[in-house]
Amino acid sequence: MLDRNRQHQIADPGPGRAPFADFYYDGAQNYGPYGRDHAAQDEGFNPLKLLFYLVQYRWLIVMMTMAGLVAGVVVTMMQTPKYQATTQLEVLVPSAKVFQDIEVVSENSDIRTFLTAREKLKSRALAQRVVFQLGLADKPDFLFPTSSFSLSNIFYRAFRISKSPSIQEKTPEEREAMAIRRVLDDLTVNLVTNTSLLSITFIDQKPKYASDVANQVAQSFIDQRIDQTSETSDLARQFIQEQVLQVKQKLQTSEEELVTYAKYAGITVTGDDKSLIGSNIEAINTALATAVQDRLDAGRVVDQIDKGRGSSLGPVLESDGLLKLRDKLADLTSQYQQKLGILKPGFPEMQQLRSQIKELQRLYDNGVLAITDSLRLKYQEAQDKEADLGAKLAELEKQQGVFNDKNIKYTILKREVDSNRSQYDSLIAKLNEVGVSSELKTQSAAIVDFATRPLSPYSPRLSINLAIALALFMALSGSIIYIVELLNNTFTNPEQIEKELGLAVLGILPLVGDRELLASIADQKSGLSEAYRSLRTSLQFSGAEGAPRSLLVTSSEPSEGKSTTSFKLGQDFAALGARVLLVDGDLRKPNLHRLLGLDNTIGLSNLLTNTVRKEDVAGIFRTTKYPNVTVLTSGTIPPNPADLLSSPKMALIVTNLGKRFDLVIIDAPPVVGLSDAPILSRLAEGTLMVISTNQVTRKSAKMALKRLRAAGANVIGAAISKFAANKFDHNYAYGYVNYHYYDYSTNTPEIEGKVDEGAGQPAHPKSPVFKRLVRRLRSGVDGFVDRAKSAP
Repeated sequence: MLDRNRQHQIADPGPGRAPFADFYYDGAQNYGPYGRDHAAQDEGFNPLKLLFYLVQYRWLIVMMTMAGLVAGVVVTMMQTPKYQATTQLEVLVPSAKVFQDIEVVSENSDIRTFLTAREKLKSRALAQRVVFQLGLADKPDFLFPTSSFSLSNIFYRAFRISKSPSIQEKTPEEREAMAIRRVLDDLTVNLVTNTSLLSITFIDQKPKYASDVANQVAQSFIDQRIDQTSETSDLARQFIQEQVLQVKQKLQTSEEELVTYAKYAGITVTGDDKSLIGSNIEAINTALATAVQDRLDAGRVVDQIDKGRGSSLGPVLESDGLLKLRDKLADLTSQYQQKLGILKPGFPEMQQLRSQIKELQRLYDNGVLAITDSLRLKYQEAQDKEADLGAKLAELEKQQGVFNDKNIKYTILKREVDSNRSQYDSLIAKLNEVGVSSELKTQSAAIVDFATRPLSPYSPRLSINLAIALALFMALSGSIIYIVELLNNTFTNPEQIEKELGLAVLGILPLVGDRELLASIADQKSGLSEAYRSLRTSLQFSGAEGAPRSLLVTSSEPSEGKSTTSFKLGQDFAALGARVLLVDGDLRKPNLHRLLGLDNTIGLSNLLTNTVRKEDVAGIFRTTKYPNVTVLTSGTIPPNPADLLSSPKMALIVTNLGKRFDLVIIDAPPVVGLSDAPILSRLAEGTLMVISTNQVTRKSAKMALKRLRAAGANVIGAAISKFAANKFDHNYAYGYVNYHYYDYSTNTPEIEGKVDEGAGQPAHPKSPVFKRLVRRLRSGVDGFVDRAKSAP
């Protein structure tokens, strides 16, 4: 191993330089700020990453934005202006339909009423009525409107030219059908929420038609409802009149049959629909009850008389004559008792008083007897009356039995008469109601707001079209960016190499132009030279004992910068005082001799095939103009490079060269498709993979690394080449947003072109964005083809 401590002492960068720019690296397995641990922190949504994508594809986004604006204007010009007019119609739902006993029975509004009205407004019958009222079938500009979306609209709108269609080729029936279809297609009816209003909207290319049709639809709906109501009332009245005549005839017939039977059966009916016998029985029953009550009362009075208590009866006590006699008798009796104490009973005066008293007593008793005899007579009359009424009632009951037998058929006939009379009265009442309602002709809808002629079209709207076009084109640009990023399976930053390959990025080599490549390599203050010195420092820390004594530099595919890297590393390690041998191990397309300005007549292939003389062996190892740098070119291109490189002699040569030089750098061919690099990797102590950004696919790099490790190679890390340090990379953790990161001077060289073989070829400048987009598309398509080929 090349001792890094000794080299640090030899190669002091001097003042003004940044010594060991990659001191973040701590060996091949210890990563710095963009190692695996750091990469794991960037998972998930990153707003700054999105910002860098916007900056990276800013020209694409700007172009798509301009295209969206142009598309919005063009689409607007291609659309025919349309006008919209709206009429508001109120549907009147009757809140009181039934009148009964002067009470109003309310009926709630039903949503079905409004839905039915809406469907009727969109019916073909109503549209036909509107077409007839406005004469739309005879108007060519209504029957043959301009196409809603056409390229010809741009011409018509620009020069204000209108087409003149002809209606002569259409029959009246066809014109009417066309007009009806137009009305139905452009008519919209909606229910205004939480109201009883219907919004009638019509759209047309002419503002006059828009307002006229909307208003006529509402008016035709009202007229249609009125006509339908009147027609219904007339039909109902005619039907009821027919029913009245039929029921009236039935009523007359049933009444005649009832009267005829009553005469035949001798049934007499009073005004309250009762028979005469029934009325008599009712009256006799009442009289009999009264007679019984009178007889009972008189019987109680006679019982008192028989018990000798006739003088205490009410009629006796209430008699005025008897009252006077009692008073006079009491007065005489009182005088007699007063004079009895003075005069003797035989005294004439006393005898006269006694005779007067007896006479008055006789008169009083006769009066009482007369009253009691009259009460006895009244009792006898009551008994006789009760007996007579009972006999009469019994006779009437017999007659009632006979009447009931006759009354059965009478009742049936009378019930039929009552039924017919009830039907007749009901029909007469309905006939009167229908007549009144037909005369009223109440409207079921009313126009709340008439449609006015619109002054400006509602469609197309430039702002809406522009917004939609911008949204679509922004979505398209986002899709393009996503597809480009999805197809771009190349490496764009060091983090992807560390994450995908598991290799430490030992150096980042910036992209420079083809014309400035040799100048940047020769200029020790250039950014490219500083990047290679940083790579050299990382190689010194790649192992415990420093840099490997033999280093193989290879890549996955051609043109990734491995030859330039080998040349520049040899030059930089030689600047530290190390003896460096550059071996061009690419026996197929050698390039190292071109960078050193040497011929390739003799070299490694001649040494392996023993086609060089012993005295000329020393001349194979050529010194260069760079101190401490020796080169072994590839020599004559052999037909079997893999056989020569896998020979024991090649291993012996590498071993012996490692003893003679401090560092042997082997420039190997690409890994993919060849077996040369895996063979050479077994002979070197360490292998450095050069991976170009935006060029080599990730699958190709993984396959190359897998082949190297399968061959037993010690891959110490990777160097990323052609890194566009002047662009805003989305992984901001690296900070490579300016090329001055690697430059000492204030003048930044142009960073455009290739960093690989063929630097002397002329370069054709292109737009960086266009070139990067084409490169990503090409690499994405190549990766897709590789995946398709490798798919089972």
